[in-house]
Amino acid sequence: MSASDLIALLPLIVLSSGAVVMMLVIAFRRDHALTAGITLVILALAFLANFLHPGGTVQVTPLLIIDGFTVFMVGLLLAASFVIVLLGYGYFRVREIRPEEFYLLLVLATLGACVLAASSHFVSLFIGLEILSISLYAMIGYSYHNALTVEAGMKYLLLAASSAAFLLFGMALIYFETGTMVFGGADSGLGAAAGSISIVMLAGLVMMLVGFGYKLALVPFHLWTPDVYEGAPAPVTAFVASISKGSVFAVLLRFFLPFDVTGRPALLPVFLVIAIVTMLAGSLLALLQTNLKRLLAYSSIANLGYLLVAFMATGASAITAAIFFLVSYFVTILAAFGVVTALSSRSRDADMLDDYYGLMWRHPWLAAVLAVSMFSLAGIPLTVGFLGKFYVILASIGSSQWLLAVVLVISSAIGLFYYLRVVVALFSPAEQATRPPAVVAQSGTLPSGQMSASSAQPIAAYSTAGWVALAALLVLLFILGILPDPLIDLINRLVSGGI
Repeated sequence: MSASDLIALLPLIVLSSGAVVMMLVIAFRRDHALTAGITLVILALAFLANFLHPGGTVQVTPLLIIDGFTVFMVGLLLAASFVIVLLGYGYFRVREIRPEEFYLLLVLATLGACVLAASSHFVSLFIGLEILSISLYAMIGYSYHNALTVEAGMKYLLLAASSAAFLLFGMALIYFETGTMVFGGADSGLGAAAGSISIVMLAGLVMMLVGFGYKLALVPFHLWTPDVYEGAPAPVTAFVASISKGSVFAVLLRFFLPFDVTGRPALLPVFLVIAIVTMLAGSLLALLQTNLKRLLAYSSIANLGYLLVAFMATGASAITAAIFFLVSYFVTILAAFGVVTALSSRSRDADMLDDYYGLMWRHPWLAAVLAVSMFSLAGIPLTVGFLGKFYVILASIGSSQWLLAVVLVISSAIGLFYYLRVVVALFSPAEQATRPPAVVAQSGTLPSGQMSASSAQPIAAYSTAGWVALAALLVLLFILGILPDPLIDLINRLVSGGI
């Protein structure tokens, strides 16, 4: 292995060695602040090491490929993990559980996500997926005293195991047909003609798509999503909604893009139906929700459908649109779950819509962040969510995918109702709520950890770290929505050579 290979792998090396250091530190001294600080240092060092990439494409054995796309995705995943640590510090500070192992699991899950983003081989794909999934089992069920949390962990465990089985069977069929486990060589089984594809190859591709569909919560593989989102601790839900799905979508792009889905009559209807049903089902089912976590779960399903629209478009603009939309989704969903985390009390998460009635009068800063997040998810101009959808629609129209563009617009129009319903609740009198909020504070200026006189519950995320993270996300929601050119230029420069 050359020096350039080691430099290219440096972010993964930092995360791996950092996890070992954390285990030793936790074994000798349990200290929440110390562990969270070490986690932030590890993620920051990995982020800096990521941009020491020598440039070009570095193929480190057949397993991993480090190119511009990998550098961008790994940077995005590490930045999102950094934000989740900042948001989760106040959340776990008031919980009656030991929080140190949570940060260890988060580093390991981030390592698995980064391996996925760099995968170019079935073996590395499966290793990265299992590192991510096994860590998530424990993270989702971390608040083990809560029955709903344990239920969510068990559901994710069973369905993640099922998705892994589908992926493995699909890999085996593709290997049988092509004789290779490398992503770039798997398309040799399709034949030269556009319609030429064997039954074995088609079965393998469909089974792999089923496995990816479970991880991405695409319809009809989405049933676990609302239950897991509702039961998992709020910072973990933010991780699942952003980093977990983003890394799997990265490997989906890497694997399926060479197959030219739109030019294959055997594959096109499968992706087309899944994209349309995912967009419509996610938006329609969100209309029925009174639980904010479940509403955001169905919203994330619809947003993954929008990503599939960009995936099915052709040309360099389609890749740019997909990555830009993914960034906009990361920023928006982290901001939304950051508010949920901030309002959660010692006893429960602030997941009911009733928790947000009159929030503008109790915590105007948190209400403003959540309102802007909802505007971004709805695609309101001047927010990054608007430009994300706009670029996806442009890429779809440029590829003559008119049906997908129309369905995306219809789904977005449906989404306006349930997103704006949350905004209306923020400005409505608290008396309209049918149950008391998770945290009721007399003012929005309580110091960190102070007890509210009316609720006798500590304000969970009134920590400096949480405030900094939410402020940064709020600024990005506007900056990227008004001045997207620097980010688009960065995406084009890093991914100019293709995926």
